[in-house]
Amino acid sequence: MMDYDSQHAARESALRKEETREGLANQRRGWKLGRAAGREEFVSPGKGEPAGQVPRGKLGSRGGVQKGANPLPAQVGGFGTPSGCPAPALATMSQVPLDSSSPRASCMDLWREKNDRLVRQTKQVTQDSDLLLRQQQLAQDALQGFRELLHSLQGLPAAISALPLELTVICNFITLKASHTQDFTEDQDQDIQHGLERVLEAQKQLGPRLECGLRELWDSVLHASSLLPELLPALHHLAGLQAAIWLSTDHLGDLALLLQSLNGSQSGASEDLLLLLKTWSPPAEESDAPLTLQDARGLRDVLLTASALRQGLQELITGSLPRALSSLQEAASGLCSWPVLVQVYTALATCLRKMGSPQRALLYLVAALKGGSVWGPPLLEASRLYRQLGDTAAELKSLELLVDALSVTQTSEAPQLLIEVELLLPRPDPASPLYCGTQSQAKHLLASRCLQTGRAEDAAEHYLDLLALLLDGLEPRFSPLPCPPGPCMPEVFLEAAVALIQANRAQDALTVCEELLSRTSSLLPKMPWLWEDARNVAKEPINCPLWVSATYLLQGQAWVKLGDQKQAVSEYSRCLELLFRATPEDKEQGTASNSDQRCRPDVALQQLRLAALISRGLVWVASGQDTKALQDFLLSVQMCPGNRDASFHLLQTLRRLDRRNEATAFWWRLEAQTKLPPEDVTWSLPLYLETCLNWIHPPDRETLLEEFRTSLLEPSDL
Repeated sequence: MMDYDSQHAARESALRKEETREGLANQRRGWKLGRAAGREEFVSPGKGEPAGQVPRGKLGSRGGVQKGANPLPAQVGGFGTPSGCPAPALATMSQVPLDSSSPRASCMDLWREKNDRLVRQTKQVTQDSDLLLRQQQLAQDALQGFRELLHSLQGLPAAISALPLELTVICNFITLKASHTQDFTEDQDQDIQHGLERVLEAQKQLGPRLECGLRELWDSVLHASSLLPELLPALHHLAGLQAAIWLSTDHLGDLALLLQSLNGSQSGASEDLLLLLKTWSPPAEESDAPLTLQDARGLRDVLLTASALRQGLQELITGSLPRALSSLQEAASGLCSWPVLVQVYTALATCLRKMGSPQRALLYLVAALKGGSVWGPPLLEASRLYRQLGDTAAELKSLELLVDALSVTQTSEAPQLLIEVELLLPRPDPASPLYCGTQSQAKHLLASRCLQTGRAEDAAEHYLDLLALLLDGLEPRFSPLPCPPGPCMPEVFLEAAVALIQANRAQDALTVCEELLSRTSSLLPKMPWLWEDARNVAKEPINCPLWVSATYLLQGQAWVKLGDQKQAVSEYSRCLELLFRATPEDKEQGTASNSDQRCRPDVALQQLRLAALISRGLVWVASGQDTKALQDFLLSVQMCPGNRDASFHLLQTLRRLDRRNEATAFWWRLEAQTKLPPEDVTWSLPLYLETCLNWIHPPDRETLLEEFRTSLLEPSDL
């Protein structure tokens, strides 16, 4: 007869068996085996769940569960552990029968199969989906699947046996999310940090390191996991994604230290990113490892190409041309798509042009434009190259093609759902050779080059097209090109008026000037003593007198073209009245703006006064009023003593008035000034003002001055 303890043990054993049978029966109600589809799916109980069943936990922001929710739901529909799976802290999970005829399968096997299935589906989406919208929806579904799988894995205590799968799921999730959104976010840094903390937690080494940064956390994980070869492939893969994030966000110091740790380098080793990436050799994945969207070695190749291109562009901007050439050639030999290769070829062409090898540069530009699609950056670089070679026709043709290219909306191709080189490159900076600007900027560049090269008719048409583009609101706001410094909106109006006058379309020029006056006259201070206050407030009041004065000057020139000398004199007088009221910038501000080779406002005002005085004097000469012309020419010489145009007109007027002695005295003073060393002029004038000064420049000035010198120095006349 059995004693009391034996009877009690038998009853306890029977009770445990009964509870196990009930648990398995509940599990079978939550799972179904899709034999026909060849895969296992979990079907979450919907409406009509049995009363008393524990609800699924709600997701938190870090992939866990919110406070107050059950972290381990009894049913499998949540992001926790299936009710039939034993505690995850065990190194090996006990297998759970799905039904009486199915093979025994563990939770890890099920999660592994789900990861592999999602990877295969995502790769199939990339190959088969022609419609971008359809691909985006399928990618979003796969992203949700990876998110749920990751939450299921991280809902359990960390275990070394589960970490390779968990880290792989993190890598797949980050890869798909970054490629789908074409951006990296702080959430992905948090996903990496949480994965690293789980690695330390599984090895019982997670302590006060929670307060350290990602860089220190990586050091701790790589040091602690160096003796666990089964974790190294997944850790190197995760490190590759960390490198991609740090490269795209310019954390290059952290990136170099991470690569040194991955390579086993000691502190003080080389910080050359290209060398470190070439040295990095991620461990090969096992044949039975979980599937990945992009393996670590493929990611390493992408990082190498992106780093070489970024480094080459930066060296090109700073002027380190030989080093830039080496880096860009490294990028050209790497793994990259055709759009990236076009950027590399364009940067190589820029580098070779600056190094004095225009023919080699031209070969790269031809290669960049061979793909059939029209690309902005190589066309802009081609225009610069042809300008350097002196081929104006080819330069202007390149700019016309650039305008056409920027007017076409580029169709976006479906992404490959991988980390690609494009994702790791910064947006082109205005100083970058890959920056081609907007359609209005390209149109202005074309119009201004036509004006500078004497193609007035073409320039006028291009400027009118540009004004229509801007005033119709097809582009929100015109912004000048920074390299070289471009004009602001009022200066575009002034250049358009200049082009129209040169093309003998004076009436159209007057219309443009009236439009500009209607936009700028209201900005002028009404009283003279307000100029000083206005110029200290904003840039517009500083330049507004210059713009309005230049508009009056151009209106005067237009009336000259139309033959109305009286109206022309009136406009020139209004221009001069406003100019002599204007107070130029103080010297300190002028010197500061001189450093970027842009025109100082005081210099522009002086040159504009000179142009207005000489222009009005020429009208007086044309109407036979030499005495009034003499006053304007004398005043222009007093303002700009060394200006040869003003001196020439003054000498001519003195000769016509038969004031030979004064002309001779002035001539000797002019000769003494020409022997002085020329001033070091480091500023440039606006294009419209340069053109106005050309109008007062006699084409045969030097010949006439030489004849005048000879006639003055004849012995019979002395």
